[in-house]
Parts: sequence; C-alpha cells; structure tokens
Amino acid sequence: MTRLASVLLLTLTLGPALHADQQAADSARDGLHQPLDTLLDLYVRDGLVYYRALKSDRSRLDGYVAALGRASLDGWSRDEQVAFWLNAYNALVLRTIIDRYPIRGTSSQYPPNSIRQIPGAFERITHQVAGRAVTLDGIERDQLAPFNDPRVFVALGRGSVGGGRLRSEAFTGARLAEQLDEVVREFPQRHELLRVDTVARQVSVTPILSWREQQVVAAYADRADARFAARSPIERAVVAMIQPYLLPAERAFVEANEFRVVFHPYDWHLNDLTGRGGR
Repeated sequence: MTRLASVLLLTLTLGPALHADQQAADSARDGLHQPLDTLLDLYVRDGLVYYRALKSDRSRLDGYVAALGRASLDGWSRDEQVAFWLNAYNALVLRTIIDRYPIRGTSSQYPPNSIRQIPGAFERITHQVAGRAVTLDGIERDQLAPFNDPRVFVALGRGSVGGGRLRSEAFTGARLAEQLDEVVREFPQRHELLRVDTVARQVSVTPILSWREQQVVAAYADRADARFAARSPIERAVVAMIQPYLLPAERAFVEANEFRVVFHPYDWHLNDLTGRGGR
C-alpha cells in the first residue's frame, strides 16, 4: 500500500470518529450552562426576575458559578467563548443581587433597590471564572469587548430595568448567532432601549450604545444608508442597527432624516418581579 493510500485510509477510518468526538465536546461545553438555563427558565419572565424565589433556590446557582470557576476555555470556539462570558456575567449579576436581597440602599444617586446600591458591584467585587479573578466590568471590558460584537452589550443582564431583556434561557455556542440576532431584533420594541418620538422629532436611545461607542461605530456605522452620511459616526451606527426592525411608520420617519438623536438616562431600578405578581 502506498503512503498516500495509507493516509487516505486512515483519514476515512478516523474522520467520522474525530467528528463525533468534536460534536461530543461541543455538546459538553454547552451542557455546562444547563443549570443556568433551568434557573432562567424557572425564575425569569420577560426580563424580570423572581429574586426572592431564586434566593431560596440559590444552591443550584452557587453550584453553576463554582463550575464556571473551574472551567477551561482551551480549544473553545469563538461562539462558545462569547456564550460562556455572557452566561458568566448574567449568573454573577444574579448572585451579587441575591447575596444582598432585598436591597435597601440609601444613596440618592440610584433607586433604593438598585444593584448600584451594592458597593463595588460592578467594578470591585471579584469572582473566580475560568481560573481567574474577574469583576463584572472586567468581563464586559476585557473578555467581551475584544470580540467586537456590540450586540453582546445589550445581551448583558445588568440587574436593572434599563438594560436589554434578560433572556429566560442561557446562551449557547450552537445557537449564539440566532440568540444575538433576536437581541437586536427586539431592541426597537423595548421602551427602555429606544423611543421614537415623531412629534418631538427625536430618537432617544439607551446609553449602553454610547458607553461602548467604539465597538458600536466599528460594527454598524459603515452600514448606514448614504442619506445619513452627514451625521456623526455613532448616529449612523444607531440608525443602521435599529432601522431594519422598526415599525413601518417609524422607519419612514427615520428615513426622512429630520430627527435628532439623544441618549436617555439609564434606569437602574432592580428588574425584580417579586411583588409584581411574582412569588
């Protein structure tokens, strides 16, 4: 048997097995997030959380967070890594809140029940994830921002009403593209994120996009229609991001290009469903 024939035979013999092994590895990585998926399905409704009930069931959340700390991302695909860090951020926000729930802060800068009433919630409290000590801000800045996909910033559950909707499911590498597309598709439907006022001739946008202006501009500004060429890069990016998903009347208003863009204040009220018909 020639050397080439031997190589071909080995490839044909091992190829299916290697492919099956890879599929099993991918499934195991997504399976890591199954406990979070279950918790989100149980305790999250339209982005609001039954924090009281979640706190009473915290052992499962604590177990999942412990598994995140032990995880190694070696060999993981880009989508698997993005899903991992999104899930880690969202789980750690939930745990940060239930550690101190019910929140009763006194700072006049934020609502009394805000996650912002927890000292250092985003910038100082550290967590063990993938073998390293990270903060919530560090995950957003150092782990997610380098992927250059601004959709992830809207997908983060920030423990507040003003953010994107916390999904009732975990992110997975296998479905990440679909899930992030849904995040952007529902953007114009959420008053917390976008308000198109045809009377005041104003488009009011969540400050999340201004917080991450560099990534938003890089991803979307060049996609804007030529009619918006005179606008600033961030305005062109906002238009390109939202325009495909606007209602027909809103789209016609935006296409007339006679509006101003403003960034409204972020709503830091806790996204708490307890007491609103929740448990």
